[in-house]
Amino acid sequence: MTLPIEELGRLITRKRGSRGIRVAAAEAEVSPATLSRVENGNLPDLATFAKICRWLDVDPARFLGVQRNPSEASVERAVAHFRKKATVSKETAASLGALILAAQRARQARAELERGE
Repeated sequence: MTLPIEELGRLITRKRGSRGIRVAAAEAEVSPATLSRVENGNLPDLATFAKICRWLDVDPARFLGVQRNPSEASVERAVAHFRKKATVSKETAASLGALILAAQRARQARAELERGE
């Protein structure tokens, strides 16, 4: 099941509970200002996203709409890092992510064809 990225802030609020932002941020290994921004709906950069997902014990793939396949564990992956800029909308970021995933799948399919699988 895919989680909307907006759910990230609600999950942070739920996990943080009555603890202060500084305590929760230290646990998540991000700055208090960053955790507060993400909790209030701003999109984090990829490194921060990974740290927060690890702290929340949530697989990042659930937000990205990616289904993990155990046979893909050793597959070489294409990776891109985005930082949020005011000029990039959520829709644009989601479209870019989908484009990268499609290119990755096409690359994998081509490699399989070349190997004769």
